[in-house]
Amino acid sequence: MRHDTIEKSLNLMVVLIVLAISIGGLIEIVPLMMSSDVTEPDEGISIYSPLRLAGRDVYVREGCYNCHSQMIRPFRSETERYGPFTTAGETVYDRPFQFGSKRTGPDLARVGGRYSDDWQRLHLMDPRALVPESNMPGYPWLADNAVDPELVTAKLRALRLLGDPYTDEQIAGAAAAVEGRSELDALVAYLQELGTNRKNRR
Repeated sequence: MRHDTIEKSLNLMVVLIVLAISIGGLIEIVPLMMSSDVTEPDEGISIYSPLRLAGRDVYVREGCYNCHSQMIRPFRSETERYGPFTTAGETVYDRPFQFGSKRTGPDLARVGGRYSDDWQRLHLMDPRALVPESNMPGYPWLADNAVDPELVTAKLRALRLLGDPYTDEQIAGAAAAVEGRSELDALVAYLQELGTNRKNRR
């Protein structure tokens, strides 16, 4: 088939482009879907607790991934600063994953346990009280917003449909686990466990 025939027919060009992208996509995606390195959690990786799940959703809603990545690349400069590089098995329960692509602030993949809960709370409420040169905005309203227990329960049910191994007991106890907790509590709980299951792996 001659190029000028393709170039003069918009419909034919569109069909061939879609076909090429589809074949390329299948070649790239299907092998990954079959790889246990991508579909199975790493040792020590567990599903999110109800409070951490609520915190992760606050993190996504507030756009924290726009300034903070959660992906340590396999380079010496990265691993010496942040810790072990990120693997696919760490993120099997992240929907959506929080890799990020920009670091206005530091990578948070291994931030869990580096600071106290009180430090995290103050930093989220008023970042410049702890880091005067910070350009991170404060999130004081999170302390006033309560976590919605019914919404968290519904999210656990939805995640189980997607394959996360939540039990009936975990779903039934989700509302009680977040009752009376603020979105600030949830976000701190989420941050405080990031990377703690790989902290000693080098």
